[in-house]
Order: sequence, then C-alpha cells, then structure tokens
Amino acid sequence: MPRAPRAPRLLLTHFRQAPKTKAPDDLVAPVVKKPHIYYGSLEEKERERLAKGESGILGKEGLKAGIEAGNINITSGEVFEIEEHISERQAEVLAEFERRKRARQINVSTDDSEVKACLRALGEPITLFGEGPAERRERLRNILSVVGTDALKKTKKDDEKSKKSKEEYQQTWYHEGPNSLKVARLWIANYSLPRAMKRLEEARLHKEIPETTRTSQMQELHKSLRSLNNFCSQIGDDRPISYCHFSPDSKMLATACWSGLCKLWSVPDCNLLHTLRGHNTNVGAIVFHPKSTISLDQKDVNLASCAADGSVKLWSLDSDEPVADIEGHTVRVARVMWHPSGRFLGTTCYDRSWRLWDLEAQEEILHQEGHSMGVYDIAFHQDGSLAGTGGLDAFGRVWDLRTGRCIMFLEGHLKEIYGINFSPNGYHIATGSGDNTCKVWDLRQRRCVYTIPAHQNLVTGVKFEPIHGNFLLTGAYDNTAKIWTHPGWSPLKTLAGHEGKVMGLDISSDGQLIATCSYDRTFKLWMAE
Repeated sequence: MPRAPRAPRLLLTHFRQAPKTKAPDDLVAPVVKKPHIYYGSLEEKERERLAKGESGILGKEGLKAGIEAGNINITSGEVFEIEEHISERQAEVLAEFERRKRARQINVSTDDSEVKACLRALGEPITLFGEGPAERRERLRNILSVVGTDALKKTKKDDEKSKKSKEEYQQTWYHEGPNSLKVARLWIANYSLPRAMKRLEEARLHKEIPETTRTSQMQELHKSLRSLNNFCSQIGDDRPISYCHFSPDSKMLATACWSGLCKLWSVPDCNLLHTLRGHNTNVGAIVFHPKSTISLDQKDVNLASCAADGSVKLWSLDSDEPVADIEGHTVRVARVMWHPSGRFLGTTCYDRSWRLWDLEAQEEILHQEGHSMGVYDIAFHQDGSLAGTGGLDAFGRVWDLRTGRCIMFLEGHLKEIYGINFSPNGYHIATGSGDNTCKVWDLRQRRCVYTIPAHQNLVTGVKFEPIHGNFLLTGAYDNTAKIWTHPGWSPLKTLAGHEGKVMGLDISSDGQLIATCSYDRTFKLWMAE
C-alpha cells in the first residue's frame, strides 16, 4: 500500500535581536512638520480672532515680536534699484537679438577674394588662424551687422576718390614759365637744327663708303682696342677719386676727389698742373667747357664742379680759386654737365630734380622734376636738342629741351641708374645701373634694344667713343673697366689694374686715350700699343 504523505515540518530558528544603537545627529532625518490644512476662508478665521479680542496677524505686538526675533527687517531708506539693472540687461539682450536679425538679412558674397577685399577695406584682418571661407563670411556678416553696410560704401567711395586724385596727380600739367626759358628754348632749337642736319649728312656719306672698307676699318679698330695697355698710373690724392674728364684738346685731365680738391694733370705724362681749392666736402664731378683749351681764354669760365653739400662752382685756368658760385641747390648735387653749346649748364640733384642754368643770363631757367627719387647723372645729345637723366628710382628719362617734354621713358633697370650717355650716331643711349648691367636704348624704336651683362658689381659709368661711337666703355665696382663693340655689343677688352672700385672714366675727344679713376686713390691712362 502506498505511504501517506508526511506533514510538513516547521523549522523555527532563533534570531538574536541586535542592540539598538543611537544614530549620530547628522544621520537623523529631520522631522517633517505636517502643514496645517485650513478649511474655509482665512478672512473668516481672522474675523473670529478679532471678535474674541485676540491681536491680528499684523498687530503691533506681533510686528514688534517679529522685529525683536529678527524675522522682520526694516531698512532706513536704502533702496536697491533692481528694475534699472534688469532694464539694462534686457536692452543688451534685445540689442544682440536685433544685431543677429540684421546679420541674417545681410547678403555677403560667396567669393572668398571679395570677402577678403571687404575685410581689408573695413580695416579688419583678412584671415584668422584656422579660419575657413565659411567662418570668414560669417565674421564679415557679424562685422557689417555692427558697423552697418554703409561702411563698405563709404570705403568704396573713399577708394574711388583716392584713385581719382592719383590719376589727377599722374596727369601732365603745365604752368607758365619765365620769358627767359622761352628765349632759351628758341635759341636751343636754332642751335640744334643745323647740327642735326650736319650729322645726318655725315651719316649719309658714311653709308656711301663700301661695306668692305667699313668692315676692314672696324677690324683694325678692334685690333688696336684689344692691344690697349696701361701706360700711366698716378696717385691723385689722399682720398678716393670720384671723377675724371679730358679737356677738349686731350692735353689735360681733370680729377675730382673726396677730399674736396680738384686737380688738373698734363697728358700723357700725368704731371700736376693746378690744384683747385674751393669745395669743403666730397666733389661729385668736374667737367671742362666744350670750348675750353680750344677757343676760350684762360681767364674765362673753363670748368664746372659740384659737391655733396649742394655747391656748384665755376673755375678758370689761371686761378686756383673759383671765379663764381651757382647758388640754389640745398642738397647733394651728384653731377654737372655742359650743354654742347657751352652756354648752358645742367646739374642733377638729390631733391628729385635737375636744373638748367643759363650762364649768359646768369640765372636758372629750368627746374625740372619727374623722378621719384634723386637724379644722379645727366647727358646732352650731340645736337644739343635733348637731355637724358638717370635716377636712383631705376628709371631714365629723355627730355626735349626745345619743348620741355619727356619724349622717352627708360624703364627696365632693376636698380639705380648711375650713368647715361648719348652715342654720336644720334639715336643710341647707354645706361649703367646698380643691377650690374648696361642697357642700350634706341630713340627711333623707343625701346631697349640690348642688355649687356657687363659687370659683377654696380656699373658706375658708361661712355661712347666720342667721334663715331664705334665702341662703348663701362666701368664698375668690380675694379674693372670694359670695352664693348658697337654695334654687336660683344666684349673687346677688360681694363684690369685698379685695386679698388672704378668710380669714373672718360675717353679723349680724339678717341686715342682712356682714363679711369678709382677708389684706390689713383687714376690710370690706357693707350693702344
């Protein structure tokens, strides 16, 4: 038989009750007071209390008790104006909302270059570190929302005004000159036209010479130039010699020195003839009058010189002191040059101008501006009709003395122009520059026809052979002078011998002698064997 199921046993386990420990004060939960719930109206309760004779909530005793307990504070007239502070903050917030609203309505170009141009016009940085085109557009929009879109229009108007003023400034303008200038221009025109006709006639006659004869003559000239040697070297002074110039009869050489002295030497034996004392500082140049030693008397003005203090002095051959001073320059005068007629004297100055002096009328007839920096060298055309100037602004200009106009702008050099010279053929100009090159310009084509990579340092002077212009002489700070064929512009001879930089050079009027002067305080004469 199956067993009956057992009844479940109840297991009783005895648990010991842990002793009650007192909790610390921090852990005791605060007793939550149950809020009183009033049924009915508080007003009715108040009326009941007042009817019973009890003091009201706002009674004097209750007020006094509240003040004593510190629950009620009564100020002594001090007021904190909350409303004003709130209104200021509200105004700032409203202004910011208005600004953002305006910013959303401003249309900004999606072209990044235009955005940058707008930022530059507003005087803001065109880009910030890590800023992309989108952030830049947003920054421009925020700026315009503050300053207003009219700011861009104003800047554009200002730019247009400045452009107009620049254009007006760049336009050629004229003012009425003195009557003496008109007289001088007419005189120069009458002087130059017959000389031009004579030059053209000589060119026609030269062209009629057979080609073979001309070629053989040129070959002989090149052969003699290749045989050039230094036959005389003379210490000229205690300081560097800055300039040298042959007399028209090729029997004297004038040298200018940084000591302030000018000296005249006999040629070819290089003996000292005169020491001209008058300058107190570096002498820039000294040049003979075109008719000196030929038709001029020794008592007349035979030489002109200039110095770094702005002084220009005129000299005779029978005195060691200047016969006259030309006053008018206040800053450094770099070069002086006689007009072929001998009546006019040209001076170049560091005040960005050059001047033409009429020595017969004894006055300045032309004060010509046109260069943006100091004017360094000047040369006159063989006919006397043109003047060429080279400036420290790396540009040269050709001026028509009969009209006063600049007829050709010589643009191409990278650095200052230190030398300029006209060829006797009448249409070639050579310029020497601080960029170590010599450029040849054609007046007929009005452009540079050849650039000679002449030297390894800045070119101080250029000079065409004075009779036919058959060769070109250049000198430079690389201590050498070089001779180049004309035309062709190929090197013929390097005149090496100076221990310092070549500062000046010249060719005698008969084309037989070459003179060079140097920073090493010497001058040298070169002649073909």
